[in-house]
Amino acid sequence: MTTPLEDLLGNRWLWTAILASTGAQVLKVLLILLLERRWRPAAFMETGGMPSSHSAMVAALTTGVALEFGLGSPLFAASAVFTLIVMYDATGVRHSSGMQARLLNELVEELRAVVREGFAPLPLRVLLGHTYLEVLVGTLIGIGMAFVAFRVL
Repeated sequence: MTTPLEDLLGNRWLWTAILASTGAQVLKVLLILLLERRWRPAAFMETGGMPSSHSAMVAALTTGVALEFGLGSPLFAASAVFTLIVMYDATGVRHSSGMQARLLNELVEELRAVVREGFAPLPLRVLLGHTYLEVLVGTLIGIGMAFVAFRVL
């Protein structure tokens, strides 16, 4: 019989999902270094951008569940629905919020030029959601990570 801590530490689905998310975040920092030629390790903790670590995480979880329990299992169905909701939210609601934040920041700058004194709201975060390509790349990272973890380990 195992202890709860042993169960947690031995949970391949959890650790595969966390590893996929972490790998996507590391890749995000490396892509910024490669494409923008600047070292920005803070991007590791940011949401949004290429690739989607949320998509990598849920795709790894769902793929691991599919490989272990099959596509007909209720656990796969629950995980797949969860994955679709996360991806829809990343490209829909959160992406729209980011676009609105960009527009509001532009309006604040225009107001700042007119008002000048005492008008200093903090800018809103713009990179909240993802494009379809960012979600697709994150999904492929998650699927690949699960295949490695569940076929090799």
